[in-house]
Formats: sequence, structure tokens, C-alpha cells
Amino acid sequence: MSDQPSILPLAIEGLSYEIGGCRLVGVDRALITKGRRTVVLGPNGAGKTLFLKLCHGLIAPSQGTVAFAGGIKPAARRQAMVLQRPVLLRRSVAGNLRHALAVAGFGYLERRRRTVRMLDQFGLADLSDRPARVLSGGEQQRLAIARAVSVEPELLFLDEPASGLDPSATRQIEEILLGLHADGLTWVMTTHDLAQARRLADDILFFHAGRLIEAAPADRFFAEPDTDAARAFLESRLFW
Repeated sequence: MSDQPSILPLAIEGLSYEIGGCRLVGVDRALITKGRRTVVLGPNGAGKTLFLKLCHGLIAPSQGTVAFAGGIKPAARRQAMVLQRPVLLRRSVAGNLRHALAVAGFGYLERRRRTVRMLDQFGLADLSDRPARVLSGGEQQRLAIARAVSVEPELLFLDEPASGLDPSATRQIEEILLGLHADGLTWVMTTHDLAQARRLADDILFFHAGRLIEAAPADRFFAEPDTDAARAFLESRLFW
């Protein structure tokens, strides 16, 4: 992939998503920049997950554009998404990885090589033959991330990747994400955990009532948010 043109930045302009005349997401402008760790914040129902799905292409916008650099329409493996509740196949841990690689077009030997590497990198080697659907929540999430990055995407979207996990599993996920970023992966994630956002974010996109109302570097957002809604959210006074 190194010899291919970058798909970043990802520019979002005039974006809206409506159902039955009700606008659920509205973004005037946002930019996902290469090499930055972007965290999407906001209360429940603010539109965070829908925003990720629009960026990833799982759903089509009602209006506006989601444009990769140079007008590139990337192959599926150039960008990937990990859902809050990952959908794992009725296969072994290793089988889930091999299947994803097969769908992406990798040959047999390369599938085997990458599967072994992913199992080792994500601490799943001892679980390789176990049915994926009987793993713990943290193990399932590690597998879902491993499966997504096995095809070496340039951009990864993650929806609440540590939701409902205990502190140890959460720390594992955070260390994985920091390591992936250090290896050159650009990622965008949603979270409700302000402490986690402070630890991980370079940039913040803050949604409220379906609209992106602040986009700022993380240090500035947490020190001096521009809007009353963001200040209320940071002070745990904004509930919806």
C-alpha cells in the first residue's frame, strides 16, 4: 500500500442524513487528517455512530459529500470500521481472520502469514482455535480490531471500542490503538469516556443534537471549548 496515493485527508462538506424528514446528522464541514487521532464526542443520540457510518460508506448521505483525497474511491481494504458490538463469524478466531483476508483478495500463503502475525500482535495466539463467539467482550473486540487491520487499511473507524469493558481490557484496547497509530494508522473513534478522550485524542469532533458544533485540537477543546453545550458536556451537565 505504500506505493499507492493516500486517501487522506477525508473532507466532509454540507453533510446531512435524514429519515422521514427528520435530520439526524448535520455537518457543515469536517476534515479527517492523515496521522491524527480523532475522537468523536457527544451525548447519547448526538449522531456520533451515524457520522462514522456515513464516513465509512455504510449508509449514504441525504445531502453533501464525503470525499477522499484526490477524489479517490478507495477499495474496501483501504479503510475499515469496527462496530461497538462486533459481528463475528461462526468460525474460530483464526478462521475469522483468514476469512477477512480471503474476501480482501489475499492468496493462501499470505493469509496464513498475516493470520499468524495478527494472532501474535493482538494477544490471541492461545485462542486461535477457539470459537470466536465464546470469547470475552475484550477478546472479541481485540479480534474485531485485528480483523479490520489485517488488510492494512490507511484509515480505521471505531465505534465505542472499549464500551462495557473492564479497566484492564479497556487499557489493552487503548494500548493497541496507540500502537497502531505509532505504526502509521490514522483512526477515528467515538467514546463517552472523557478521560479516555483526553488520553487518546489529537483532535475532537463534538456533536450535539445531531450536529457537529465544534471541531478543535483536543488540548484546546478541553481547556477552552467554544460552545455552551460543550462546556456543559465536559462538566457532566449535558444529558441529551
